[in-house]
Amino acid sequence: MVWEQFRAGFNTLTAAVNGYLWHPAILYLLLACGLVLTIRSRFIQFKALTQGFSLVFGRYGHDDGPGAISHFQALSAALSATVGLGNIGGVALAIGIGGPGAVFWMWVVGGLGMVLKSVEVTQSMIYRDTSDPDNPHGGPMYLMQRGFAEKFPRFAWLGRVLALLFVASLLVAAFTGGNAFQAWNTAVVTEQYLGLPGPFVGLVLGVLVAVVILGGVTRIGRVTGKIVPFMCGLYLAAALYVVLINLEHLPAVFAQIFSAAFGSLSAQGAFLGGTAGWAFSTGMQRAFFSNEAGQGSSAMAHAAVKTKHPAREGLVAGLEPFIDTLVVCTLTALVILLSGSWNRPPDIALGRLPDFQTAADGAWQLPATPVFSEIHPEAEAGRAVFMPISFPNSNRADQNLAGTVARDASGGLVITWDSVTAPTKPVTRTAGCYLRFDGASLTAYSFDRVQPGLGRWLVTLATWFFALSTMISWSYYGEQGVVFAFGERWARPYRFLYCAATVVSTSGLLQTAQEINQLTMLGTGAMLWVNIPIVMLFSGDAITKLREASTALRKTGESGSETVLAERSVVGD
Repeated sequence: MVWEQFRAGFNTLTAAVNGYLWHPAILYLLLACGLVLTIRSRFIQFKALTQGFSLVFGRYGHDDGPGAISHFQALSAALSATVGLGNIGGVALAIGIGGPGAVFWMWVVGGLGMVLKSVEVTQSMIYRDTSDPDNPHGGPMYLMQRGFAEKFPRFAWLGRVLALLFVASLLVAAFTGGNAFQAWNTAVVTEQYLGLPGPFVGLVLGVLVAVVILGGVTRIGRVTGKIVPFMCGLYLAAALYVVLINLEHLPAVFAQIFSAAFGSLSAQGAFLGGTAGWAFSTGMQRAFFSNEAGQGSSAMAHAAVKTKHPAREGLVAGLEPFIDTLVVCTLTALVILLSGSWNRPPDIALGRLPDFQTAADGAWQLPATPVFSEIHPEAEAGRAVFMPISFPNSNRADQNLAGTVARDASGGLVITWDSVTAPTKPVTRTAGCYLRFDGASLTAYSFDRVQPGLGRWLVTLATWFFALSTMISWSYYGEQGVVFAFGERWARPYRFLYCAATVVSTSGLLQTAQEINQLTMLGTGAMLWVNIPIVMLFSGDAITKLREASTALRKTGESGSETVLAERSVVGD
């Protein structure tokens, strides 16, 4: 009881903090920043799509300079953090909360995120620390500390303070979105399909992550350079298969995405219904979490690249939101929408329409409800379910009431329900309930509705690979923050603590999709708050260098010879 009260209080606190971090005014401000940088950079997104890919595949030759990994390895390491369970589980959460309209706002963030990534990575490359050429360090904390010292010497102290604030938000994000979200989703999917307990899944993940990260950034680059292309290719092929066999329904799905983005969508099946505001906020939140644009995280992976041309890596970084959001997230969304899993009819028919009764402390309670003999094959004892309920004569929004499949004294199946506190008597919307699929498990279920077995094996495998690659990269990001704030001697203890956190995340402390969503948004929101103002403040130099680099690369391509770019990289302190 004490733990449940603590958890309820903690969830209330995180929801309140997220209410400020993700206030609609902040979302509009983020959009405005992306638009301003897009115009000032002369739509650098299009240059990233052409010249960025050319750099990755070595069309302009191989860069020399300080660093440890190639453009391709740096992009793979950064993508391994972004192309993760945010693409599988996060998209499902966005549609489940905000409906199809959330997909449109994910596209908007993907497009504007390309310029945010290019600018912030270029900035961090300019101010990275290459005093150890084989192991350079970089990221927003170096930009904040060095940038203020160089451009605003009187406020050098402020740069240090902001850098430490960024490190604090980075560590929160590393342990929540970079670790807990990945491990929790993996445990949910693995337990659903393979029956393996969550703590065991967490232990295996922790050991696998430890094997890689203890080898340093070079091993991280090698491993992610193999995992990401393979898993992305396999996952995208399966998603394209689902789209192709449902091609005739595609126009209707796109029409629904656009209409729901700007208008209300009534309740449909397992979807509670929502407004354009819900679609806007959830779509933007999940897209920023997924592609990490504006967070400054991937700048730390790109800082290890071998180059003496900072803006070149900025062009490469612009590819991340395109691949992550406009390709992978879009295909995941189309699978969910085309499968009809989000607005499906009830999975379990109930013996009667249940009616709420009063309970203690102003709560309302549904009695245990018998189940019809014809039930979903997965509706076994202990299975989590939910039922949409409404609150007549109240401004309170509809919500899902949680329940659990159980057996009564005669051995028959019944649903036992959680209580709900409300000023007016709730009403049930239908004489049926739904199996609860949280995050990545909803995506897996969507694949299975189209092709039985596809979700069970493909999404389970993809979940493991994506979670592993994301956790590896985020462990490195967090380590860079620890090294900056406390020194190299704390790197190894941090690595062990990070790996141990995977077991905690899968031990049952986090139980619902809402809890894990609130926790991940906490870290993402804090990083954006600290980093975006600095990105805008120091954007001038980065945009100038991006435009110069793009022009030089175009001339290089035309002449077929290497052009030396007039760019600098800060070396040492």
